[in-house]
Amino acid sequence: MANLRKSMLVVSLLMMALCGVSMAAVYQVGDSAGWTSMGQVDYRDWAASKNFHVGDTLVFNYNNQFHNVKQVAHPGFESCNATSPIATYTNGSDTVALEKLGHFYFICGYPGHCQAGQKIDILVAPATSKPNHAASPSTSSASSLYSSNLSWTWGVLGFFLLGFA
Repeated sequence: MANLRKSMLVVSLLMMALCGVSMAAVYQVGDSAGWTSMGQVDYRDWAASKNFHVGDTLVFNYNNQFHNVKQVAHPGFESCNATSPIATYTNGSDTVALEKLGHFYFICGYPGHCQAGQKIDILVAPATSKPNHAASPSTSSASSLYSSNLSWTWGVLGFFLLGFA
């Protein structure tokens, strides 16, 4: 009976460790500058420096008196046309889950903002893509949390395995 409990504990700890492997990333669009038309962020460069995957989340932070977020199709993105959006976000702290592979296009629907560069093309790639070694602060903190949790889990698992051997 004691061996069954020990085995169940080991299996439980292994499951906890493996759950951490599938942890998705949360990206604040534009990092600390947020979603703005003030020219502080080159959203093309920002998106190119990240590796987005299914399950990741985008957070758009902005002043909703002056901005919004419109998810549009590629033609709307190219022409800065927000008249037929796929989705509209207006609360100033919007969360968008990336639920499938492919491009997600976002623009600000306020006149002139998209033309001034407040638009972003997010490419969600398969998980087999090479990891990005130049992580932004928003992903590096999640990465550190993941590493420390995984190290702790494996440390506890090792302790229990050695104790039960």
